[in-house]
Amino acid sequence: MTQSTVQEIGILVPSFQEDKIVILFGPSAPAELREISVIHAFNELGEEPLKVGGTLTFDDETFTITAVGSLANQNFKELGHISIYFQEHEGEVLPGAVFASPSRFPTIKEGTIISIK
Repeated sequence: MTQSTVQEIGILVPSFQEDKIVILFGPSAPAELREISVIHAFNELGEEPLKVGGTLTFDDETFTITAVGSLANQNFKELGHISIYFQEHEGEVLPGAVFASPSRFPTIKEGTIISIK
C-alpha cells in the first residue's frame, strides 16, 4: 500500500475541477508548479503503487484506476508526481498520466490522506 498526506493545495487547483484533473507533486515541486499542484508527502510507499484495477482513495472517496501511463510509477516514486484524470481515457495514455473512475473531482484539503492499493 502507498499512503501520503496532502500538505498544501495550489491556488489554481480549483480551476481544474471542471476538467476533473488533479496534479500531485511531492514537497520538492518547483515554485512554478506549486500553484497548480496538490503537494503531498509520502507516509508509506509501495513498490509499484499504480496499477489498473487498483484503488485511489482521498480520505473516504474511492476511485478505481482504469489506465496508467508508462512513466507514472517512476515519476510518482521519484517526484511524487502524477496527473490524475477522473474521466474516461481515449486513445494513448500520456506517460505520467493516471485515469480513474468515477468521473468526479475528489474533495481535497490540507491533511487529506491519499491511499493507493
